[in-house]
Amino acid sequence: MTYRVLGRTGVKVSPICLGTMNFGGRTDAGEAAKILDAHVEAGGNFVDTANVYNDGRSESIIGDWLSKNDKRDRVVLSTKVHGRRSDHVNDAGNHRWHIVREVEASLKRLKTDRIDLYHIHRPDADTPIDQTLRALDDLVKQGKVLYAASSTFPAWELAEAHFVARELRTIRFDVEQPPFNIIDRRIEQEVLPFCRRYGVATIIWAPLARGRLAGTYTRGGRKFPKGSWYESTGKSDFPSSQWPLMEAVDALADEHGVSSSRFSIAWCLHIPGVTCAIIGPRTVEQVKDNLGSAEVKLDTATLERVDKLNPPGELCRDPGLGAVPR
Repeated sequence: MTYRVLGRTGVKVSPICLGTMNFGGRTDAGEAAKILDAHVEAGGNFVDTANVYNDGRSESIIGDWLSKNDKRDRVVLSTKVHGRRSDHVNDAGNHRWHIVREVEASLKRLKTDRIDLYHIHRPDADTPIDQTLRALDDLVKQGKVLYAASSTFPAWELAEAHFVARELRTIRFDVEQPPFNIIDRRIEQEVLPFCRRYGVATIIWAPLARGRLAGTYTRGGRKFPKGSWYESTGKSDFPSSQWPLMEAVDALADEHGVSSSRFSIAWCLHIPGVTCAIIGPRTVEQVKDNLGSAEVKLDTATLERVDKLNPPGELCRDPGLGAVPR
């Protein structure tokens, strides 16, 4: 495994980060432990969760695994705060009241004395960013959090947070976690340039676009695979115009002799400014396939062919997409 430096933190992490949103939901504790084992055995040292994933069960499963295997110091552990945790009016958001309560709950479920990377899961229009940063700064001084991060922040809010932190002399967001994949490249417009300019690491989520780039969906009848997000939710949130792109990615993957999922994740890791890609496997077989993405090398000609399918900074909506450009 070739490790990458996580922005200005100096910490080295695997380019594949294990996302655990399925743990405690579609993936039970036994399978989750096997996935964690496979990730670490392959050299992966980055694990991401959130306090809202399956009502905290994801954090609890990871905590049990860490305590039973004595592997706490072998992984860089990331979790998040923001989402609603109860019907109490204040039990959500990015204000001090909520953050202080939730960090203690996460530490208890994770069975650890520190959170390596603590994400603000989404922006909060009701809470000034200075209050959020001061609360995080206190947690760092207390040793409960090592580094602070954001998730799915627009560029202007990243900039605001950055310069407010500079003015207040608090900790800053060292990492941003945005969505990014071949279908949705919008962060290349402003978010990635900001992160590159100011040394913010970028760990992207949804590299497979909820499975659309995994080579598992077929156009005929829109029958989604058993256990997929679309089957479990009854939703199909992508327009018909994206089918040609999905099929074109399948063809490119075939040319390179790899699965569509490996190709799609590997492509993300070749984009300047992307530090890591978060995978969200449901099974051991999926994590083993996804981990192979770090070894896939794509040349400039291949990257240019993908650009012709969907240009940098764009969300694919083109109904006229044709075959894979040669």
